[in-house]
Amino acid sequence: MLQQRIGYLALMLAGVLLAGCQSAPPAVEPDPPPPEDTVATTVPPVEPPTFNPNLEPYYPGTTRLLERTFYFDFDEAVIRPADLAALEVHARVLRDNPQRRVMVEGHCDERGTREYNLALGERRADAVMSFLTASGVPASRVESVSYGEERPDDPGHTEAAWSRNRRAVLIYR
Repeated sequence: MLQQRIGYLALMLAGVLLAGCQSAPPAVEPDPPPPEDTVATTVPPVEPPTFNPNLEPYYPGTTRLLERTFYFDFDEAVIRPADLAALEVHARVLRDNPQRRVMVEGHCDERGTREYNLALGERRADAVMSFLTASGVPASRVESVSYGEERPDDPGHTEAAWSRNRRAVLIYR
């Protein structure tokens, strides 16, 4: 009887071993796709536009409009340090787009005589124009004009209105 049990045990052990050693069927690799007869085309990345339909420039590589108005302190024609980086981007846009020209408009608030304001607006426009030409933009592509107090951005008679009127504006063409 002991021999019979050992036999059964050996038989069961052999069955377990055979069942555990059963190998999985070999993995079948899919056939590679046949080569296509068409020529592979790669689409180049689309560059964002440089200008919108109104000829307002974008920051290079974006669709965010570049600020074109630069403000001045009372009775001053000195470019503010905070505006230098934006003006340098304008210079780069103009250097990269030789078909474009720019008009720099100088403006003043209503205080002062007409003649004085025309002269101050001219100095403001010339300051911006000088920066652009010093940054590599050909002088033949930059013009300036002074409107003095004739074209206020804000018609009010407060310091807030006057500060918005003391400006130079870049108009692209």
